[in-house]
Amino acid sequence: MKPFGQHPDGKAFPKAVSALGEQVEADGGRVLAVYQEPVGDHWQLFCLLPMKQVEPTPYQRDLSPTHAKRLTDVVKKIDRFVDPIVAVSPRPGVYWTPNGHHRRSALDKLKAEFVPAILIPEADVAFQILALNTEKAHNLKEKSLEVIRMYKGLAEERPKTSEEDFAFQFEAPHFITLGLLYEENRRFAGGAFAPILKRVDKFLKGKLPDTLLTRQERAGKVREADAALAVAVAALKKRGINHPYVKNFVLARTSPLTRARKTLPSFDQTFDKLTAAIRGFDPAKVRYEDIQRASVFAAPAGD
Repeated sequence: MKPFGQHPDGKAFPKAVSALGEQVEADGGRVLAVYQEPVGDHWQLFCLLPMKQVEPTPYQRDLSPTHAKRLTDVVKKIDRFVDPIVAVSPRPGVYWTPNGHHRRSALDKLKAEFVPAILIPEADVAFQILALNTEKAHNLKEKSLEVIRMYKGLAEERPKTSEEDFAFQFEAPHFITLGLLYEENRRFAGGAFAPILKRVDKFLKGKLPDTLLTRQERAGKVREADAALAVAVAALKKRGINHPYVKNFVLARTSPLTRARKTLPSFDQTFDKLTAAIRGFDPAKVRYEDIQRASVFAAPAGD
């Protein structure tokens, strides 16, 4: 490698770090410094990576065109790029950024040849997207889609691992189930079902390929409840009751979890009872004022 800065001075760093630095140079990039970060003393590289070889991880949430354009305009206005991306390298010639998708896009739009990056030798960091990615706050849909993409990737790459092994990366079990639903329908009312899912959806024991099948079954039960909910909402709208809180209102009235109880029913029991209750819901007994009053105390969750 060409000369570069180092911290701490004179301290030997692992061969894997040296090999990664040589890879960067061979790929047409440039290592500027090798250092130990101040929290866990892990070795990292600060470098310039060739733009054409940097891409978001396969598990990344979708790019927000609005945020990307705003960021591009700001960088162009100040005529300076000051916020390096985080990157890992799954193989030579390829660099993934779990934290920097929008910044990479901005540089690409501005026709930059290189991307300033903090390159982490441990490629596993790519699976810590949710914990690292603070560039733009996730909404429920983005989190869920990102988690299910990670989940499926891990099920293929590490089939002997379990959900609990990646509890930190997944953050919460209901994101997995919702991710399957959002994959099928980007307009799914996840915000309405999230309060129920948070209480009864737990991390599953077993290997990821097996638990993925269980997750698909759980998503099917939520989908069945949503279909019943759509019928109830349509009946209310037919009566002239059209309110943004209407789905949440029906779920609040039919949820089997409304009363405090020492033990919660299982996931399957909860959604079987919920679906049956929604199907038995009587729209004729609801007034617009009821929904309006309820919405004051509980704003609808975003999707």
